[in-house]
Amino acid sequence: MFEEINAYIKRYTLCDEQEVKFFNSLLQYKTITKKTFLLQEGEICKFEAFIKKGCIRTYYIDHKGAEVTLQFAIENWWVSDIASFHEQKPSRMFIETLEDCELLLLTPETKEKLLMQVPKFERMFRLMVQRNLTRLQERLFQTIATTAVEKYLDFIERYPTIPQRVAQHYIASYLGFSPEFLSKVRTKLAKK
Repeated sequence: MFEEINAYIKRYTLCDEQEVKFFNSLLQYKTITKKTFLLQEGEICKFEAFIKKGCIRTYYIDHKGAEVTLQFAIENWWVSDIASFHEQKPSRMFIETLEDCELLLLTPETKEKLLMQVPKFERMFRLMVQRNLTRLQERLFQTIATTAVEKYLDFIERYPTIPQRVAQHYIASYLGFSPEFLSKVRTKLAKK
């Protein structure tokens, strides 16, 4: 059950067998059906979830009532509302499963217990946050300084399996396009 997450943590930190077993003992395994909300706006996020199987979307609703996709998360990725989780304040986001999922969850309490008992995991979580901040910075630059075609091509290059797994209107929302505009971008690329 823990093969994927144990391989994941080995990329970030060297733990002995006892430390890995302790980490595994703190994880809660859950299966969640497709189209289930793990978190809704106004709730406090009580989890950081490692995705063993499935696809999840994080989004918010803008002032016009439109859904704005912030992230897709698939196997071997983590999903959470970091601000809500760490500060225990109401979330502004929705986290929804797009496929049936298998998750391994940490709660604020189990994560704190892990970090107190095995400080090596501080490094792993710090590196994860740094990687996510780097990706957010790249996305910000991309949003400001690239064309629609470049945005779409970058998305396809970074996330080659996502288009086969999620509806096109979710991808349009992620890219900041209307579904109709995304269709025009795809048609333009197909003609090249």
